[in-house]
Amino acid sequence: MRRPSVLFACGFLLVLSLCRGVAAEVSAAEPESSVARDARMKWWREARFGMFVHWGLYSGLAGTWQGQVVGTSGGMEWIQERVKADTDRYARAALPLFKPKPDFAREWARLAREAGCSYVVFTTKHHDGFALHDSKVSEFDAGSQLQRDLVQEIVTALRAEGLRVGFYHSVIDWHHDQYGYRLSQQLPHPLKGTPYPNGSRQHGRYVEYLHAQVEELATRYGPIDVLWWDYSSQDFQGDEAWRATELMARVRKHHPGILMNNRLYRTPEAGWKSMGTDGFANMLDPRFGDFITPEQHIPDTGIPGIDWETCMTLNTTWGYSAHDQAWKSSETLIRNLVDIASKGGNYLLNIGPTGDGSVPQESVEALQSIGAWMKVNRQSIVATTASPVAKPAWGRITVQEAGKDTTLYLHVLEWPANGHIRLEGVTNVVRGVRRLAGGPVDAVSQNGGIRISCSGPAPDPVDSVIALQLAGPLFRNPAGGQTGK
Repeated sequence: MRRPSVLFACGFLLVLSLCRGVAAEVSAAEPESSVARDARMKWWREARFGMFVHWGLYSGLAGTWQGQVVGTSGGMEWIQERVKADTDRYARAALPLFKPKPDFAREWARLAREAGCSYVVFTTKHHDGFALHDSKVSEFDAGSQLQRDLVQEIVTALRAEGLRVGFYHSVIDWHHDQYGYRLSQQLPHPLKGTPYPNGSRQHGRYVEYLHAQVEELATRYGPIDVLWWDYSSQDFQGDEAWRATELMARVRKHHPGILMNNRLYRTPEAGWKSMGTDGFANMLDPRFGDFITPEQHIPDTGIPGIDWETCMTLNTTWGYSAHDQAWKSSETLIRNLVDIASKGGNYLLNIGPTGDGSVPQESVEALQSIGAWMKVNRQSIVATTASPVAKPAWGRITVQEAGKDTTLYLHVLEWPANGHIRLEGVTNVVRGVRRLAGGPVDAVSQNGGIRISCSGPAPDPVDSVIALQLAGPLFRNPAGGQTGK
């Protein structure tokens, strides 16, 4: 949808004029009560498993530049930065290779639902600046270049499968001619360390553009459940870099119940202690986001008292590469999901579709394996909470409280050769016990713990789950006295 420059300029000014009222409302916002926050976070805390999708112009390049393999590992969504291409060279090479097929979004949505995901977060714009929607303030977007609104296609497909919708949006932009990449020594850019090719830049004009595109995303596609920002640096972040407080308020004005991560900022108060992907801090002021985002990393003991979500790739790249064959096994992926849920976090597992939107067969098979396991064991993941019991040698534990009773889901990763496992320090009365995959099992209280007998072979070679129903809240005896910590 190529537009005459006059219409383009008018559209940009129109969107900006509609946006400017938000700044005045920021200071008037009332602090959110803990009750309201808990209600807003409820679905996400119960979801535990989501799909991440990195897809854009880089997908068609597939890890190759001018006939040469750029690398066999690492993020190929950064290929423009890795080969140090300016935006015109990058667009000339990438645009002809990005050819979405008609039904790609439906395939993604079905794959996510069948894998047991509750929500999907997908890239609306990555660092290269190419927007997947039909933007009135840009000509570097799917509407202008492909005559399609890919965001609308994806949102429609996700909702048809009953999935929650999340937008990933990069605040970095390697395409925009006013983006002030020299203002940060830490943020990546293909031309980092070189002068601006177009002379001086007014970063504030880029920020206006950023806000205008976010306004488009927030107002065109119905209810949006998550906005997943990416990303800031310690030397350039927050209000200085993006007018972040206003940006978040703009989104909440249209979607009061939306959840947002902490990546508009890079401070300890916002959950960061370094630039490393595992450099998260065990704190988060809710002014700076709703959840912390460890990347490619599962915290050893979770992040107690903080909402968090580990995002992770299926191989080593977020964007598609034809050269990265370091695929994680189904066993690793299922056990990662269980480990994360047992620590009170969410697992956002990424796929990197090809330039036409097809999902690599290795990714399809991995998600189908998770889905087969989830069909039997979903109740041990969804709507569970972190285990207050120390991690047992034989596996992991997730917890679900219903009414007056508590169910412990015992994820037996190492099936016992002697036919029994032991749960120490739990003295509740046992109301019932069963294997989710079927088969005989029983449990008895014994010597300050519970002994679970589970004879025969493991029902599942990856993770056999036993549901142990206990009377009352965990660690309380029938008289209500505290019996553990």
